[in-house]
Amino acid sequence: MKRSALVVGVTGMAGYSSAIALQDKGFEVIGMSRSPKYELPGVTHVYADVLDRESIRSAIAGLTITDVVFATWQRQDTEAENCRVNGEMLQNTLDIVCATNQLTHATLITGLKHYLGPFEAYASAPADTPFREEQGRLPHQNFYYVQEDILFAAAEEHSFTWSVHRPHTLIGYALGNAMNMGVTLAVYGAICRATGEPFVFPGSPEQWNGVTDLTDARLLGRHVAWSTSEPAGENEAFNTVNGEVFRWRQLWKDVAAALGVEPAEYPGSPTPLEGRMDHADEVWAGIVEANDLKPYAASELASWWHTDADLGRTVETFADMGKSRAAGFLDYQGTAQSFRDLFEQLRENGIVPRV
Repeated sequence: MKRSALVVGVTGMAGYSSAIALQDKGFEVIGMSRSPKYELPGVTHVYADVLDRESIRSAIAGLTITDVVFATWQRQDTEAENCRVNGEMLQNTLDIVCATNQLTHATLITGLKHYLGPFEAYASAPADTPFREEQGRLPHQNFYYVQEDILFAAAEEHSFTWSVHRPHTLIGYALGNAMNMGVTLAVYGAICRATGEPFVFPGSPEQWNGVTDLTDARLLGRHVAWSTSEPAGENEAFNTVNGEVFRWRQLWKDVAAALGVEPAEYPGSPTPLEGRMDHADEVWAGIVEANDLKPYAASELASWWHTDADLGRTVETFADMGKSRAAGFLDYQGTAQSFRDLFEQLRENGIVPRV
């Protein structure tokens, strides 16, 4: 039987890349989102609010679904609400799909907050680096843990296999995404070029000098497709990172060069983008008009707060890929090339100006 995957959150970075990789593996792909943003060739698009069970049921009525990739979340004011809301979103999805009695595998995409802790206790007492899958859970409420437990219970009850992926910050193509460092830096670089403002690394000394890594969304998609297709990926949790480590003091020069802007000297302390970029929408409107770009506002493209959070950490953050390597997933992605490829895709699509 041909396998068909429901990708929940298909217009986000993780969902978009998973859908493409699953198609490459021969899956039929049904992409679910709350509303139309853009369509992926070959994907059947359906629309539902995963907090509304009836809208899920209506969206997938008559469709055959053998696999689920859950790649969406909603941020709430407290971690208790994160646990409730994001747990309910996954529970609703699995309940409705499992009612068809055709689900064979479900994939949950979470992240390195599994090891760093939730927003309310973020990086206050993280796991030791490099993060490894066998490290235990931290003693905090965490909606990732709630979602994992929901997944494990549903898999046992309905006899499907599962996999969990824990990427670091994703670098990839998605617009209007709340966790989008790559697009944020592209907008920041273009504003610096237009205004002459310094393209200064906005984060902490620990991130500037320390060891870290990132995740190319395309690699995440290939890892998801692998774990969905290979027996070695069944009933396992995997870190998903590019497979190299770097220091931002090295990579910042590559990012600046790819954006056609001079890197400024690091001032030795954080200079957060949120606040510094209060004028971004006004400046960006002029950049859009001068370069005939698609009419997005900077605030629709850039997530200043999330990039500040990532680059402002005061702890070392990187993950080990040994478990995946031992299981047979040997993929690798150079991080500088991740940024170069993304910036070029944004230019080709008329989102940011050419250098």
